[in-house]
Amino acid sequence: MFQLGDTLVSEDLLKEHFDCDLSQCKGACCVEGEAGAPLSAEEVQQLAKDYDAIDPFLDEAGRKAIAAQGTSIVAKDKSLETPLVDDAACAYATFDERGWAHCGIEQAHQSGAVDWKKPISCHLYPVRVKDYSVFTAVNYHRWQICSAGCANGKQMQIPLYRFVAEALQKKFGMDWFAELERVASKQNKNQ
Repeated sequence: MFQLGDTLVSEDLLKEHFDCDLSQCKGACCVEGEAGAPLSAEEVQQLAKDYDAIDPFLDEAGRKAIAAQGTSIVAKDKSLETPLVDDAACAYATFDERGWAHCGIEQAHQSGAVDWKKPISCHLYPVRVKDYSVFTAVNYHRWQICSAGCANGKQMQIPLYRFVAEALQKKFGMDWFAELERVASKQNKNQ
């Protein structure tokens, strides 16, 4: 771990490689797991405000889950999350003719219907961010469903932090990311 401002960053972001391989995982991160995608309070408000623009990009099962549960939920641990369809897929996940999962929010963004890409937790994945009282932890979340992304990233020589560069810049700012790049550059020179 190393410190950047008020964040503690896992060195795995610099050492590990990643490049999502949707052809192998088929969007499993939107379907598998024990909970919906983590949301910030601002994202909860954004989903409520933009839902009418996102709705046309969703599957019927997702629409029904959102109608029943709301555009976001408060989990048992009091965290904010996207609702799920039958305790499985994210309600905002859509499925193409091959059965591959895609993000309905991202599809709405790509069409110009909303001005944000998707929840930052999804945009950062497989990086996870956790706020503590005096610092924020930035870690790599290893999950077997992403093994093809790990292999693809290694083959393409894409460091994990570069794969999620846009999301890291959005979350922490350009200055923070520039400092992360300086740390990575120093580490590469020392190897």
